[in-house]
Amino acid sequence: MSDFNTTQNRQSTDGKWAARIEKHAGWLKWLKRIFLGGSAFLLLSIIFFWFMTPSFKKLEDPSLNLASEVIAGDDTTVLGRLYIQNRAPVHFENIPKHVVKALLATEDSRFYEHSGVDPEALLRVFAKTFLMGQSGQGGGSTLSMQTAKLLYSDRDMKNKNVISKAFLYYYYKLSEMITAVKLERAYTKEEIITMYLNTYDFGFNAHGIRAASEVYFGKAPEQLNFEEGATLVGMCNNSSRYNPVKYNERSKTRRNLVLQRCREQNVITERQYNDLRIKNLDITKFKNRTHNDGLATYFRSTLADSVKSLLKTINVTKADGSNYDVYRDGLKIYTTIDPEMQRLAEESMLEHMKQLQAKFFQVWRGKDPWTYRDADDTDEQIKMRLGRLDDQIRGSERYLLLRNLYLDKAIDVVEEDFEELVLTDKDVINMLRQERDAKTFANLVKDGMSNKKIDIYKSIMGRKYWATLKKQWNTLQTIVKTDFNKPAKMKVFAYNSAGEKDTTMTPLDSIRYHRMHLQLGSLGIDPSNGFIKFWVGGIGHKYFQVDHTRLDRQVGSTFKPFIYATAIYNGISPCTNVLDVPQTIAVGEGSFGLIQPWTPKNSEGYSGSYMTLWDALKESRNTASVYLMKRLGSTQPVREIVREMGIDVDAKRANGSLRVPKSPSICLGSADLSVHEMAGAFTTFANNGVFLKPSFIRKITDKSGRILYQNMPQKKNALPENAAFVMQQMLKYNVRGSKSFKDLKSEVGGKTGTTNDFRDGWFMGITPNLVVGTWTGGEDQWMRFLRIDEGQGAYMARPFFVKVIGKLEKSTTIPSFNVEKRFVKPVGDLGITINCGDYYDSGESSGGGSGTDEEGGNTEGGQQPQQPINRDQFQDETEQKPAPTPSATAPAKPKSAPAKPKAADDGFGN
Repeated sequence: MSDFNTTQNRQSTDGKWAARIEKHAGWLKWLKRIFLGGSAFLLLSIIFFWFMTPSFKKLEDPSLNLASEVIAGDDTTVLGRLYIQNRAPVHFENIPKHVVKALLATEDSRFYEHSGVDPEALLRVFAKTFLMGQSGQGGGSTLSMQTAKLLYSDRDMKNKNVISKAFLYYYYKLSEMITAVKLERAYTKEEIITMYLNTYDFGFNAHGIRAASEVYFGKAPEQLNFEEGATLVGMCNNSSRYNPVKYNERSKTRRNLVLQRCREQNVITERQYNDLRIKNLDITKFKNRTHNDGLATYFRSTLADSVKSLLKTINVTKADGSNYDVYRDGLKIYTTIDPEMQRLAEESMLEHMKQLQAKFFQVWRGKDPWTYRDADDTDEQIKMRLGRLDDQIRGSERYLLLRNLYLDKAIDVVEEDFEELVLTDKDVINMLRQERDAKTFANLVKDGMSNKKIDIYKSIMGRKYWATLKKQWNTLQTIVKTDFNKPAKMKVFAYNSAGEKDTTMTPLDSIRYHRMHLQLGSLGIDPSNGFIKFWVGGIGHKYFQVDHTRLDRQVGSTFKPFIYATAIYNGISPCTNVLDVPQTIAVGEGSFGLIQPWTPKNSEGYSGSYMTLWDALKESRNTASVYLMKRLGSTQPVREIVREMGIDVDAKRANGSLRVPKSPSICLGSADLSVHEMAGAFTTFANNGVFLKPSFIRKITDKSGRILYQNMPQKKNALPENAAFVMQQMLKYNVRGSKSFKDLKSEVGGKTGTTNDFRDGWFMGITPNLVVGTWTGGEDQWMRFLRIDEGQGAYMARPFFVKVIGKLEKSTTIPSFNVEKRFVKPVGDLGITINCGDYYDSGESSGGGSGTDEEGGNTEGGQQPQQPINRDQFQDETEQKPAPTPSATAPAKPKSAPAKPKAADDGFGN
């Protein structure tokens, strides 16, 4: 074998070596360029971002927690404030030393050694994460950087692509570092600690350590013991994930980690650590702080979201491009709410609902609404009601505490196996049902559940921890059943000055007691400008948070004026006679698209007599509404009128159905709409046919007084003046003769509404000054009166309207409510006959089916249409002119007045 170290081989080896050296030199050159380029980019970024971050002046006088004021329509009354913390920050000397030591031991042990950024900690995190592959190590952010992070209130990385996310992450982290350095230069270490603890959001409206101490432990910060302080420090990592109310065991584990860090840093001894870590988390004094006091609580509870949405819609941002924070930026929100009207409306609500509730409890004495069965109730409905009661139990704070104690650990084990899974009670129940009935999952898919969710269920049920989860679930149910049936001292809602009372009852009876309270939602709107003057969303915000002015409920006969308005718009006189007998829309008739005949009933039978549309609307006869729908030939004319009056008829519900159906049943009020929409639509009648979109914010200014938003009325001509005037008169005629209105001085009109089984009671009232829309009923639809005389809108909702208007008339401090104001008849010929004597004398009734059968001839039996009874010159008293002589205005007396049906309100299809 020849010698390897030949000249040829050496030349070959030297050539490869030289090529390798040249290649490595190229790599080093590129690495140098990357390093220098990266350093230059970082330097330029620091210089650029330095001027983007808060200035020294801002840091020395931070405004990050400046409350926004909610100002009433009088420009002086402050209805309330929207705030992160109630402008009562804790001074450093009032923060327990053990809380400070626990915070530093957990979040930043080198806090007193760095100047805002800790290079050693950053290198440690970099090495562990990128070189050793140990993800989730954390620890790179100093307390100063975390405080800086709290200064940036608008961080949204949702719906961003990978490149955008990478840039935003780089920008945010570098901004935090720069701001942290600025903080260190502008503040002492103690001031930074104080700023952090005063700013951090601990959840449940507990912004800052003072609020957190009060909410979770019912005490001032200086009274916190060591384990309570450690719990709050543990929440600083993630206040949602380690919330002691929602996740008690998880929060305890995090607390013990804080205690461990304190032991490692010699803050506590080994013995103290062992004593503290075995203690349970005591949050029996937890009490969520909300805006329950003062005027317009329901209005204020939804205002913040409305302001955020409004400013976003009109694209108003701060100078740096970030969105305004309604809780931090010291905005002034000028509302339309009249404080005196609001006070009187709330006072009227309490008076009326107290009486109504007493009657309701009397009706249900000895009966159980959840198991009560009438002729139409099915086993499935009873099962559904009891299921809803279970849902109420599971939604209570008491249940949540027990759930966390018995189920938290088992759920944590499951959730660790499935990314972004939040295992709910409903999920566990679905899996348990599948074990009892193999068709459960298939039925859930039919009802819309995704196959992916079903696969997760199957995977959970196939693993070892399913047995543990079931065991803990069954234990929880046993404990809950015992605990919720054990009497305890508690506070419950009451109609008194405090809004609550002390009592002893079982937690289950407490849930049933509160759920059996009827609710009321009402808005008062100035029809001339659309301003909402009062807003009553329920009977007591502390115990009932749902705002019933925003909820959809079936509107019943309050929808009928829209049908009549459409008919009048299309030339049908209110003097038209309708025979009060069953009316049928046949298959193929008009463009209704019916596949079978439709003949709705009156609630209490038929009179068999003719009545004008005046009386048909007053008596709320379904027969007349169906008759008018037949005359119109389609639902489209009605839907178009309603659209012009501010109701989005094309909007769809979650199930895909239209909110205002194209079915002829809308003429009886089958649509589900909100008080907000209905009251807004009725302002069209009171405002001479002009619809103004209801509004409750007049303007918004920043803390310097610069106007960010100025309300501009959105209006449209929804009805001709003459048609609106006729509707005013018909609505006035509806309440004429009612004893409850006899003491009112205002010109008033209105329409009641009652739905099937008396589930919903409505009254839509109008005056020239104010339109008041009111709904009353139970949150659960089976929570209802059992007879029409008690469950109709005239009994449930109308008395509230009468009380409010009566109080407004007596008030001397509301200049906008003018008792003497009257509706005004349009100038010139009305173009619509409302004097029924003229109507019959002119022969208008003989053609076009007015008061006759569809062919326009005589009605069955040859009976001629009857004229209405004398309405006392009803037309002319609204024109503020001397009444004409009876001979000129009084309609001819009919040969026999139509027989009055038994008093009823609506009868929606019964």
